[in-house]
Amino acid sequence: MQAGARIRIFVWLALALLPASLYAATDDGHHPATDKTPAIGDIISEHTADSYWWHITTINGRHISLYLPVIVRSADAGWMAFSSKRLAHGETYRGFRLADEGAYKGKIVGRRADGTEYRPWDISITRNALSILINSAIMLALFLTAARACRRRPKNAAPNKLACIVEMLVMDIEEEVIRKSIGDDYKRYSSYLLTAFFFIFINNVMGLIPVFPGGANTTGNIAVTLVLAACTLIAVNVFGNREYWKEIFWPDVPTWLKAPIPLMPVIELFGVISKPFALMIRLLANIFAGHTVMLALTCVIFITVKMGVGINVGMTAFSVLMTIFMSVIELLVAYIQAYVFTLLSAVFIGLSRPAHHAVKTKKIHTEKV
Repeated sequence: MQAGARIRIFVWLALALLPASLYAATDDGHHPATDKTPAIGDIISEHTADSYWWHITTINGRHISLYLPVIVRSADAGWMAFSSKRLAHGETYRGFRLADEGAYKGKIVGRRADGTEYRPWDISITRNALSILINSAIMLALFLTAARACRRRPKNAAPNKLACIVEMLVMDIEEEVIRKSIGDDYKRYSSYLLTAFFFIFINNVMGLIPVFPGGANTTGNIAVTLVLAACTLIAVNVFGNREYWKEIFWPDVPTWLKAPIPLMPVIELFGVISKPFALMIRLLANIFAGHTVMLALTCVIFITVKMGVGINVGMTAFSVLMTIFMSVIELLVAYIQAYVFTLLSAVFIGLSRPAHHAVKTKKIHTEKV
């Protein structure tokens, strides 16, 4: 695909996302152009945080939402399940309510018989959890459809467009990222790394569509990025070879740096934790920041309503143009962050197999000689 065609695709996608972005900036229960200026921080927090229901739209002042199942464990009655609609309007149901302030703001809290509040075990299906299930289903359907198309196409026939796009992405990530970073035995890690790439990429793109079933800030949630980073941590340290652990606990440095005070081993162990931590924070910060900037730019339209027609029209034009620009940037970021996470994970896995790379380097040097 030529560069000009790629730019046109990104611009048209950004224009398609613009109306939805403007719609999403309005508060679920308030209209910004009314008597008071909206609390921009509350609007941004509401749209980037997780929720026990999914607001779809508002028609004639009536909010249409998808209320999700709440599954909590009471301190007195054990496990129970009910609809989040019972808690939607500040109501209390069976001793549970949504906290509106404090450390548990927005979370379900319970009340004991003595009047004290506590945070129960909570495995509810929240908006982010449902979004992950939907996006995983989309990813599964995408690959199964592409695989079926490749399997059924006649010999020497060109694949259809979907299969061609999927095959191009898979080959690009596998050959240019995974294989070059890990080495000849890259195939044992390809399944995880390709899954991580497409999972992050699809969730990033769906997060840019703020109407159901998109709009959930999944990859901007620290719980999601923590699990992804933990998977890379396991892949690196469980499958790391003997030479990798030797370089950690007994690196090739002067002895006084290793014993009697294990200075270098402590530093190396800190690196074992810091590398996946960097993966977690990088993905979280970039996606969350992008959502926040787009919402803030859109809210400029509503906070300038009372400043006069001229200012409001000018700031509206500015907001629309900047939102289009940010939509294009966020589409690029959606791919770049998935690519970077996969690349760094592959690099970390490759570094956990140093003996393999030493043999490979020796073989290449011998061939050149």
